Amino acid sequence: MGEFVTVVGGGLAGCECALQLARRGVRVRLYEQRPAHESPAHHTAGLAELVCSNSLKSTKEDSAAGMLKAELDQLGSVLLACARACAVPAGGALAVDRVSFSDMVTGLIEREPLIELVRERVRALPEGPCVIAAGPLCDDELFDALTRAVGSGRMSFFDAAAPIVDADSLDRSVVFEQSRYQWEGGGDYLNCPLGRDEYDAFVDELVAAERVLARDFEQADLFCACQPVEEVARTGHDTLRHGALKPVGITDPRTGRRPWAVVQLRAENSGHAAYNLVGFQTNLTWPEQRRVFRMIPGLGEAEFLRYGVMHRNSFVDAPHALDATFRIPGTQVRLAGQITGTEGYVEAIASGLLAALNVFAERVGGEPVILPPTGALGSLVRYATDPATSDYQPMHVNFGLFPPLGEPIRNKAQRRAELVRRGRRDLTDYLSHRADLLVPPDGGGEC
Repeated sequence: MGEFVTVVGGGLAGCECALQLARRGVRVRLYEQRPAHESPAHHTAGLAELVCSNSLKSTKEDSAAGMLKAELDQLGSVLLACARACAVPAGGALAVDRVSFSDMVTGLIEREPLIELVRERVRALPEGPCVIAAGPLCDDELFDALTRAVGSGRMSFFDAAAPIVDADSLDRSVVFEQSRYQWEGGGDYLNCPLGRDEYDAFVDELVAAERVLARDFEQADLFCACQPVEEVARTGHDTLRHGALKPVGITDPRTGRRPWAVVQLRAENSGHAAYNLVGFQTNLTWPEQRRVFRMIPGLGEAEFLRYGVMHRNSFVDAPHALDATFRIPGTQVRLAGQITGTEGYVEAIASGLLAALNVFAERVGGEPVILPPTGALGSLVRYATDPATSDYQPMHVNFGLFPPLGEPIRNKAQRRAELVRRGRRDLTDYLSHRADLLVPPDGGGEC
């Protein structure tokens, strides 16, 4: 289909965007700077690498995250199908074997004849139609070019990743399998139970440990879903055991009782050879991670396959810099992914898909794709592009972004069920009038 579209960034948003355009017959030139130019967060040269957790959040139909996945199914997301094909057990969440997932997406990109993969750094805004999905670790020169184009100063925040440990190094006499409220043993998580004294000693050492960036962070500095565990602990001694370390629904088989706190480990791969420490994003130095995290019962001899890291992330002031389709007004440049301030893996996939739909609609003379604000993705985009949004900060899909129901419902479960029902109805109705968006692909891009 004539002129090619440039997509910058081989992450979740960029790969979804490129594959969606190719499925619609559009030629794509996809740029990825790795491996020639590494980032502070990535560990491989693979496309669609998950740099923090390996969880894509809840699959429950009555959750905002689950609703977003259902919407992506309706829109034909390629990467969500890949995630399901590479899933590892994670209770009510969708978690993936990150290596298999990246390999699968990379293979789809490399085999797609309409996509040219270019392993180069992009330093300026490309000519012609393009989607910048370079992520929050966007190259400084490219980000400066974006800043000049949108006429807005850059903003920054900090992001952190959790460590990963070798399964064979865990003390299985202490660590046990169990999902919350699963009383008969087994489950999708490993659990490290802490008694009260163990918890107190751990938190004291955690907040006193040496950090890579040796300063206290204000809430506005931090990527809200990835706050370092030591920063959370610094807000109050019991904060962790009411948050990531809450023991609710967990029974220690050694005592038959609920522990004072519990650290959960989630499988990194289908072979369960590695586990990440859930909620343990961190800014601690590597020696301190070894020392402090080995205080956790069952991790006394833990071998760290990857240490946690912290790095600066950047995003644009989307409500005052982009239009309702994430396009820079007056240009052919669109943004997608976390650089827009939309937070989360599935949200990044969704923004890449939405960018592709709008690029395609523009090329065929169709109307812009403005999804109903009553849905998960529509409500997020509305928040992110509403000029009335002040003090813009990264945001993930949540029910707080949805327009209120006409008749208030006091019961939380019933209210959420109605929000989901209304959102599904409105999206289905919208898509029934936009057949141009859902032209069946000619066989390409399947997982």
